[in-house]
Parts: sequence; C-alpha cells; structure tokens
Amino acid sequence: MDWFYAIIYGIVEGITEFLPISSTGHLIVAGNLMGVPWSKEIKDTFEVVIQGGAILAVLAHYWRDFVQQGRDIGRDQPTQRLWLGVIVACIPAVILGLLFGDTIKANLFRPSVVAWALIVGGVLMWLIESRKSTPTVHDLKGIGVGRSFLIGALQCLAILWPGFSRSASSILGGMAVGLDRPTATKFSFYLGVPTLGGAALLDFIKSRDLLGQIGLLNVVLGAVVSFVVAYLAIGWLLRFVSTNNFKGFAVYRVVVGVLILVLVATGRLANGGL
Repeated sequence: MDWFYAIIYGIVEGITEFLPISSTGHLIVAGNLMGVPWSKEIKDTFEVVIQGGAILAVLAHYWRDFVQQGRDIGRDQPTQRLWLGVIVACIPAVILGLLFGDTIKANLFRPSVVAWALIVGGVLMWLIESRKSTPTVHDLKGIGVGRSFLIGALQCLAILWPGFSRSASSILGGMAVGLDRPTATKFSFYLGVPTLGGAALLDFIKSRDLLGQIGLLNVVLGAVVSFVVAYLAIGWLLRFVSTNNFKGFAVYRVVVGVLILVLVATGRLANGGL
C-alpha cells in the first residue's frame, strides 16, 4: 500500500502547497486519517521531501521568466534587486529552520496544532482582506529588498507554527506591505523555490536511509504526482487572484480547523505528538 499512500500524499501536497491553506497541515491530517503505517519520522520527512515536486512545478511554470532573468541579471538592476530580495527574504526561514526544524517536527506536527494555525490564519486573512488600502506595488521588480525581508520574516510563521501556511504568510505579508494580490502571490511562488527546495533537499540528504524503508521509488512517485498537481494548481490560483480575494480561503481554514478540533476531541482523529 505504500505506493497508494505516496500518490495520496502527492495529490494533497500538489493541491495545497501554493494555496493559502497549509500543505503541511493537510498532509499531517491526511496521513492521520488514512492510518498510514509509517513511523512519525518517516511521515514527517516524506511530507517535506515531496515538496520538491511542487518546486519543480514553479520552475516549469515560470521557466521562460527565469531564463530571461538569468540573461538580464548581469546588467539589469531591477532584476538584480528582485533576486537579492528573494535571497534576503529566505534568510530568516533558513536560520529558524536550521535551529528549530527538528524540534518543531518532533513536537508540533500534530492535528490540534494545525487546527489552531488554520483558524488563526483564517481570521488574519479575513481581516487583511477587509481593510481599506490601496496597493502601491504592482510588479515583482518594484518590491525592493526591504519589503522582501519583511515578507520573509512573516513567512517564518509557517515554520514556527505548522498549519499556518507558508504561502498564506508570504502572500498576506506581501499584501500588508503594499503589494497587490497577484504580485504578492507570484512573489510567494518565487520565494518558495529556495525556501522549500532547500528544505526538501536537506531532509532528503539527512534522511535518505529512513525514506529507503518505504522505497525510494515511492518517494519519487509522490514527488511526481505533487509536480503534476501543483503545476495545475499554480495556473488556477493565478487566474483566481486576478479577479477574487482570499476571503473564501479564510472561511475554509476556519471551518476545517474547527472540524479537526471536533474530530480530535471526540477521539476520531488521533492527535499524535506529545
């Protein structure tokens, strides 16, 4: 059945990685509900590693942009500022991930933690979408290094609180510092490449023997499914944000968070962890 679990994990990861609803949270709950017979260490590592498939989906979706930016970066200052901003934005997440990543995975990867992160993030999303403000940044090259760092710092909410959602924290952070919704969403994709790609590669290197217990082919299968589904999800989300706000996602987060708490309280969903 390992191949079946790998496919389901890949589908969930692909759908949720770039939507502001937390891929980590949904993977934790999905694995719990399916009763996946893997150890907690294997499940937690598998969930991180298959994010590599979603990252490849971003590279595939924006490959023309990346190639052009690669050609321009040596002579075009706006392109240089964009990628300097992406690097600077990653620094807080890298530091926190290296210092606390293992501890957070061991103690906070459980449904009740995810539930409260979904609820709190949903409320914040609704409040940010409800405020009256006029975006001042409508293009990636206009973000600047200062705004990028602030977005990266807010992205750390997803590292410290599993279930908050990296995409939600970076998109909402972008909107909070003046980016319009499409620009904040696209910057979240860019920011995910080094942030998630680095985390997936590091976990794979550190835990490849552990993943070998379920078969590296199953890991590849999960990543491939994640790639295909994430590629479709990216296109859908970009079309969605061009004409819609995130209030629907806010409601979804709160409803799912409450449902998880009810399932945990009634014993229908094992809370795991401590």
